[in-house]
Amino acid sequence: MTGWRGVAAPGAAIGRRGALGLGAAGLAAGLPGTARGQAVPRPARVLVGFAAGGPTDLVARLYADRLRPGYAPSALVDNRAGASGRLAVQAVQAAEPDGTTLLMTPASVMILQPHIFPREVRYDALADFIPVCTLCDFGFGVAVPASHPARSFDQFVAWLRAQTTEVAYGSPGAGSGPHFVGDMIGRAVGARLSHVPYRGAAPAVQDALGARIPLVIAVLSDVVPHHGQGLRVLAVSSRERLARLPDVPTLAEAGFPQLTISEWMGLFLPARTPAPVVGALHQAVAAAARTEEVRSALDRLEFLATIDGPEEFAARIRRERDRWGQVVRESGFQPET
Repeated sequence: MTGWRGVAAPGAAIGRRGALGLGAAGLAAGLPGTARGQAVPRPARVLVGFAAGGPTDLVARLYADRLRPGYAPSALVDNRAGASGRLAVQAVQAAEPDGTTLLMTPASVMILQPHIFPREVRYDALADFIPVCTLCDFGFGVAVPASHPARSFDQFVAWLRAQTTEVAYGSPGAGSGPHFVGDMIGRAVGARLSHVPYRGAAPAVQDALGARIPLVIAVLSDVVPHHGQGLRVLAVSSRERLARLPDVPTLAEAGFPQLTISEWMGLFLPARTPAPVVGALHQAVAAAARTEEVRSALDRLEFLATIDGPEEFAARIRRERDRWGQVVRESGFQPET
């Protein structure tokens, strides 16, 4: 979920160094039973654990439309909303490893939820799946109502420290990335923050727009459109400033480099999927990510196209999973809260 990276797990199933080379060979020669240059012979399904119309669904459709004909004769998005995205994960975990069932998911489902829902999560991102590639990265925005006296993040920190009671902040939900970002900000600046979980980003942003809550932390695409129109984005968690908000600093620039945090959306296949299929899928996605159409569509969502390969992606998962475990422990979070 963040820019923290790690070490590849030994069991994640493809002979990782050879994945891309084998994939290229598979594309060139075709796999048994497929058309020449096509990795799988049947239509592919891209499972998404969230409802249609949301950012995860939009990114999945953006890439699924570009998997044909090189990877599969067609590719459809299959929305399996429920259990905070875990229903889709479990369906792909149980699927045949033939390359026709793909999982597209945000990082939190794979690297954060195992720490916050240890009894419910029955999958391992590296043992039960092959991480094929990341698709995009995105950061979080720290925003206040336009009527708030703080005009900058520095002023907001001073205001926070001057408060004699806990300051409420809203996020899209308990156990979400923005929830823990708020907790990290409070500990980093030495202020007392009280988390208010909402059912999604929209109601949290609406309460901030109405000044019913003094702070909201959410994915950039949820707060940036309201900057200057009811909200004031004070800082972003991404590594670089946004082109649309050149005057808004990163949290690192504000003096808190440990709060440089980005989340990814990534593509997975079931464990034991043949290496040529993995390589072919990665190559198809990488080709799509280089197109101006895909980059422009992601840019409109405040997402950045980032195509880590299988080995890099597995390393990133390991490191980020370990790091978020530490964050959750330090927060004292309990699922029932």
